[in-house]
Amino acid sequence: MQLKIMPKKKHLSAGGVPLILFLCQMISALDVPLDPKLLHDLVQPPTITQQSPKDYIIDPRENIVIQCEAKGKPPPSFSWTRNGTHFDIDKDPLVTMKPGSGTLVINIMSEGKAETYEGVYQCTARNERGAAVSNNIVVRPSRSPLWTKERLEPIILRNGQSLVLPCRPPIGLPPAIIFWMDNSFQRLPQSERVSQGLNGDLYFSNVLPEDTREDYICYARFNHTQTIQQKQPISLKVISAKSSKERPPTFLTPEGNESHKEELRGNVLSLECIAEGLPTPIIYWIKEDGTLPANRTFYRNFKKTLQITHVSEADSGNYQCIAKNALGAVHHTISVTVKAAPYWIVAPQNLVLSPGENGTLICRANGNPKPRISWLTNGVPIEIALDDPSRKIDGDTIIFSNVQESSSAVYQCNASNKYGYLLANAFVNVLAEPPRILTSANTLYQVIANRPALLDCAFFGSPMPTIEWFKGTKGSALHEDTYVLHDNGTLEIPVAQKDSTGTYTCVARNKLGMAKNEVHLEIKDPTRIIKQPEYAVVQRGSKVSFECRVKHDHTLIPTILWLKDNGELPNDERFSTDKDHLVVSDVKDDDGGTYTCTANTTLDSASASAVLRVVAPTPTPAPIYDVPNPPFDLELTNQLDKSVQLTWTPGDDNNSPITKFIIEYEDAMHDAGLWRHQAEVSGTQTTAQLKLSPYVNYSFRVMAENGIGRSMPSEASEQYLTKAAEPDQNPMAVEGLGTEPDNLVITWKPLNGFQSNGPGLQYKVSWRQKDGDDEWTSVVVANVSKYIVSGTPTFVPYLIKVQALNDVGFAPEPAAVMGHSGEDLPMVAPGNVRVSVVNSTLAEVHWDPVPPKSVRGHLQGYRIYYWKTQSSSKRNRRHIEKKILTFQGTKTHGMLPGLQPYSHYALNVRVVNGKGEGPASTDRGFHTPEGVPSAPSSLKIVNPTLDSLTLEWDPPSHPNGILTEYILKYQPINSTHELGPLVDLKIPANKTRWTLKNLNFSTRYKFYFYAQTSVGSGSQITEEAITTVDEAMASRQVDIATQGWFIGLMCAVALLILILLIVCFIRRNKGGKYPVKEKEDAHADPEIQPMKEDDGTFGEYSDAEDHKPLKKGSRTPSDRTVKKEDSDDSLVDYGEGVNGQFNEDGSFIGQYSGKKEKEPAEGNESSEAPSPVNAMNSFV
Repeated sequence: MQLKIMPKKKHLSAGGVPLILFLCQMISALDVPLDPKLLHDLVQPPTITQQSPKDYIIDPRENIVIQCEAKGKPPPSFSWTRNGTHFDIDKDPLVTMKPGSGTLVINIMSEGKAETYEGVYQCTARNERGAAVSNNIVVRPSRSPLWTKERLEPIILRNGQSLVLPCRPPIGLPPAIIFWMDNSFQRLPQSERVSQGLNGDLYFSNVLPEDTREDYICYARFNHTQTIQQKQPISLKVISAKSSKERPPTFLTPEGNESHKEELRGNVLSLECIAEGLPTPIIYWIKEDGTLPANRTFYRNFKKTLQITHVSEADSGNYQCIAKNALGAVHHTISVTVKAAPYWIVAPQNLVLSPGENGTLICRANGNPKPRISWLTNGVPIEIALDDPSRKIDGDTIIFSNVQESSSAVYQCNASNKYGYLLANAFVNVLAEPPRILTSANTLYQVIANRPALLDCAFFGSPMPTIEWFKGTKGSALHEDTYVLHDNGTLEIPVAQKDSTGTYTCVARNKLGMAKNEVHLEIKDPTRIIKQPEYAVVQRGSKVSFECRVKHDHTLIPTILWLKDNGELPNDERFSTDKDHLVVSDVKDDDGGTYTCTANTTLDSASASAVLRVVAPTPTPAPIYDVPNPPFDLELTNQLDKSVQLTWTPGDDNNSPITKFIIEYEDAMHDAGLWRHQAEVSGTQTTAQLKLSPYVNYSFRVMAENGIGRSMPSEASEQYLTKAAEPDQNPMAVEGLGTEPDNLVITWKPLNGFQSNGPGLQYKVSWRQKDGDDEWTSVVVANVSKYIVSGTPTFVPYLIKVQALNDVGFAPEPAAVMGHSGEDLPMVAPGNVRVSVVNSTLAEVHWDPVPPKSVRGHLQGYRIYYWKTQSSSKRNRRHIEKKILTFQGTKTHGMLPGLQPYSHYALNVRVVNGKGEGPASTDRGFHTPEGVPSAPSSLKIVNPTLDSLTLEWDPPSHPNGILTEYILKYQPINSTHELGPLVDLKIPANKTRWTLKNLNFSTRYKFYFYAQTSVGSGSQITEEAITTVDEAMASRQVDIATQGWFIGLMCAVALLILILLIVCFIRRNKGGKYPVKEKEDAHADPEIQPMKEDDGTFGEYSDAEDHKPLKKGSRTPSDRTVKKEDSDDSLVDYGEGVNGQFNEDGSFIGQYSGKKEKEPAEGNESSEAPSPVNAMNSFV
């Protein structure tokens, strides 16, 4: 008898669980033998272990072998039935039974026929504990009949017609495999047009002339007898037609619009649709009431066959195939029904019970139609078997209660329907045995560190014993939080460590007794190759050495084996080995290859390889310098609470000495994946004593540095978790600020995980009023960064402390910092607000400070709101917009710049703290004096005549006072751009139109126009216009212009002007003056001339100024200057902060600096291009 290995895990605990008799020694899929003494003592009912298939097709040319193997104790005897009656093998000399087995051998090769032994066979295996039976084995000889003789007439078709070549193979056992070939045994090509159906026929959707041949042959292959039968060749001739009429598809198979298909569960469903038509149709498949299963659907035979594997009842339904070509489509629906032979839901399992125990046998199967369940006991229907008071039948379940040894038997469950049957044997074996442990006592297990350790405890007993494991002499039971306890008694340590070493005790218990056994476990260091052989390129005839340095457990003795190309080294004295090296002398070309170093111990092995490349001798190359190779073999020793010793092996320095080693650490608990600097040591050291912090899970790595650079990091060392300690520092950035009038928000920067020094990081937050005698109030909070104290008085100074603590203890006492509770809005408005007007655009404001206690917060300053109530002239009413100036700190005065002249203003003052503004002071009004006006808004010249021009204008947009009059100045401009005498004219302030008379005809005039108040003149606006031309003079000028002599004169003048321009251009580039410039200076505005900034004289003409024509409507003053209001107020007095700039949107620049008008045109510029008439006038 054998044990079956059971790898399933289990929690070992006492209780009513199903009993088993035998358990295995280790996790495996093999059967292992039991103790021979145990086998001699125990009995077991028979179990069928091997039998022939239910449908057994035999080769009639060979002996018939019908298998039946069984096991049991005592060994079972065998008997057979044939076609339901006893088969007496002793009476048939051709039938024998193998010794110790129930297998029948029928010798038909010497005499007899296979057909004689066709029938239904069943084997019975019996011993004193019961009888097991096999399936009904239907034995049939295979058949491969010949085709019947037939005369096949040649087939003649026109191009494009459809065709079906029938195969109709003879019925064999098992069915034949069909294929079509020619006389040369070459398979006939198939395509979407030509294909073989599931029935073996060859279908042509339409024939082509190239289909003509005389050797269409259908072959039937019978695999069981390895024979092939051949049908008579079929001849086909296709006659070419001038044009084949195209037609829509029709189905060649199946026929009609609908068909039905039935298939059994678990089989492959094959649906076929083959269509004819011209052009060749394409086949599509759909499921009408669902989708085709994606992973089980396959298309065969150019999509003419749909296959669904492992069909189930869910695959039943209507499937539609669609044949389509350019002329139409045709559909066929196949109704699929999936039936099912019986299949197991719960198969009956063997029961091993103790006397007096209870149990059940369950036989649950399904199928379509629903299978019928019937029970047999020892091969006899249970209805006619001997009655057993311990059993009760309840449909598919047999219930056993209070069993005795006489209850032992083998039960058969039969589940059958029209499509097949299932038969299962399950025995009930009643035994009473105390526990026995079959694993040898004091077995020593040796395991490599960090690998699984499996400690065996093969056991036996009835009832089934419970298993417990203990470590050491006084240890408690081992549990599955660290260990894995298997059903077979094996204890698994998933990752064995050094501290796993020790003695383990396995204890097996049942109600009949207890047994125990001790085993021993030793954990060994793994074998590693710490210096691997390296790739080498050597010259022919030189020597090469491969190094292989091995680190291993000191109790294990490794053996070093060198291989070349995975084979033994050549038997050549040129190859020599010592402890760590393989040396090859006088290298030859054949020595090139892969050399492998393998270190073997009794528990593990390690290997490393390197390639040797042999080249022709070359001049000795210069050494290659590079950064070092990474260090390796990191090891931690002398592990203390706050220090550890790290040792490593340097890598190759690559021809540049190592100058230092850099050590980095990773905290896997708090900052996994982040490496930080730990220490640096000299390049001659390979050991470092490292200082550690509490409660950190350290890993270390080492980098080497030489004159070339720094190496890659080494592999990380093993992890080392230091013990926890109290924090050694408190949080930083402690602050106390209120967010509401009655609270104090205490904030700080929390410690990080590395600084916590232990688990359970918290903070003790303490506070008290600075100016009182109150005791400290404290609260301990979680690892957060903020605590809010509620119910505080408004804006009171507090002393604050934040102290760190963890599960070990407190950090040192922290220093106190000062904070304030929350602010509230100021209570009092500034008093005694006074305004002093400095000039028309500037005013100074003074106020008295508010009492400090009324501020109720941090004083940020004072804020002035001011706005224009109404212009004094009442001509410019605008939307009232308040402007704001903020004066920081304790200032009690400030300047208001950028005011509008001749305007009424109002203002108030408010105090500001961190919460906001206090109440406003009483509004205080003031008035700005008059100023000079802005330029008139527009100037237009209309209705020109021979001797008059009419001027129209709009008043200034900003009169800045009461206008007293307008000043108009004008002067003529001749054809050479020289300015004539300037005429002044005063116009009443209430006029907006004026006509000038007695002007010269056809003359250009330049006008300067500005307004005045009692303060002075405002900015001017300029314009140019021309009086109209006398018609008689114009006609004479035209007549002269048509004369030849005049045209020549004009050409000469043009040439002279060109030469003059060239000379002027040259002088201008040299920075000098020229006559045209002097004339322009002479005819500038007689009243307003630009002054030099250094000496007050009239300015020279600027060469950098472009000589541009005068723009019409230009408002630029002729002196190119911008007037400034006199002001001696200091910008230091101006406010800053909110709206500290002073134009309409709060910008200071636009309001205070004033608006710069456009510059006037030079006197020689014109608002329009000179006309031919003007050019003529210059020569008259």
